[in-house]
Amino acid sequence: MRGASSSLARWLAASACALAPLWLPGAAQAANAAHAAGTSAAAAAGAGGAAMKAPAAPAAACAWPDWTTFKRDLLSADGRVIDASTPRQVTVSEGQSYALFFALVANDRASFDKVLTWTENNLAQGDLATHLPAWIWGRTDIGEDGAALPASGTSGTSGAAADAAASGAGGAQAPKPAWGVIDAHSASDADLWIAYTLLEAGRLWNVRRYTALGMLMARNIVRQESAELPGLGRTVLPGPMGFKLDKRTWRLNPSYVPLQLMRRFALALQAAPEAPEWKAMLASSTKLVNDTAPHGYAPDWVEYRAQSGGKGAFAPDAQTHAESAYNAIRVYLWAGMLAYDDPLRGATLATFAPVSAFVAAHGFPPERVDTQTGTPGPNEGNGGFSAAVAPYLSALGRTDLADAQVARSRALAQKSPPGYYSSVLMLFGLGYLQGLYRFDAQGRVAPAWTTRCPAPR
Repeated sequence: MRGASSSLARWLAASACALAPLWLPGAAQAANAAHAAGTSAAAAAGAGGAAMKAPAAPAAACAWPDWTTFKRDLLSADGRVIDASTPRQVTVSEGQSYALFFALVANDRASFDKVLTWTENNLAQGDLATHLPAWIWGRTDIGEDGAALPASGTSGTSGAAADAAASGAGGAQAPKPAWGVIDAHSASDADLWIAYTLLEAGRLWNVRRYTALGMLMARNIVRQESAELPGLGRTVLPGPMGFKLDKRTWRLNPSYVPLQLMRRFALALQAAPEAPEWKAMLASSTKLVNDTAPHGYAPDWVEYRAQSGGKGAFAPDAQTHAESAYNAIRVYLWAGMLAYDDPLRGATLATFAPVSAFVAAHGFPPERVDTQTGTPGPNEGNGGFSAAVAPYLSALGRTDLADAQVARSRALAQKSPPGYYSSVLMLFGLGYLQGLYRFDAQGRVAPAWTTRCPAPR
């Protein structure tokens, strides 16, 4: 990052007492010591003074080959997750948020800081404390189809590194690609995961700045990406603009609000001024997840319409025809990873029982479903879909089905590279089933490196 922002520095100075309950000593101190060990040792050697005691032993980093592969194939040297399937070589804030979470699960401070720095400098105008990140960044000189756009005279802040990667050596010099923010609006699914991961990184690694930045982002999410909906209460909106369709209708996304994250915010921020809003958003998110699947399949998008008497009701999304597809697959993933003693686990698992029944009958999850009739489309979901439903199947006690979906996901990845989105679904789902992390009933993440690494599977 370009340095701690003045707003973050002022907030840190005034908030020591509020931050204290979010920190965890013990394993957190060991991990923090491990990150600082190289710098401290170098400084001590360079000083030439009295010998210093060796730093504390680092916390173990559990082997996670899938994360190593993800970094090699999809993470740039300067910390951006690249979707190479698009002509514009885009980076989305969602991908940055997931990479931060995976780095925390892997106890990979170097990658975490690299991803956070790139995100802040390129998506948040250099200051995540005051700017929620833009949702998409990439080449600004071409359109989605790869055709050239009229020159705008602007480029991104990380253009030099991107130019070096995009332009070949030798030959006549072609115009350098222009890189930058494509759409400056934020996306709440990414923002929730970034804020959550910062809070958890602050707790596990005992880094006060992460905690403070996570709390400030959480405050901005409430202010910019939520609204009071009649009959539903304070609700997370997908973004700050474009999701209030008219005076009485809003467009929402069930996959944007993992219930373990919403519970963590509600409990961790009880002393914050926005505490009532987070408590209310946990309640509205629970309804958004569980009350929008009339035939057991979550929709990608759903409308909420205000009614007379201060009430309201969910309605099929007109734009997507209430389809369940690439957004909704995450709903089953988040549900399957709820803690065993989470109060919402039983009802949420029961909501999506038809997903399990379909997989049992066909051997794969469907790519698309009409949620108003419960009718699946003709195509099989890809390997990422299988990885996403595997924790859900396991949570239902169907380990046979879960193991089969894990095997299917691996087999399909061997046939062809899974790409960005399937890769993140695989890291979430397969990493969870490997025992590399879990969530507790308070919504906290518990990486395996804080206790004992799982046996290889």
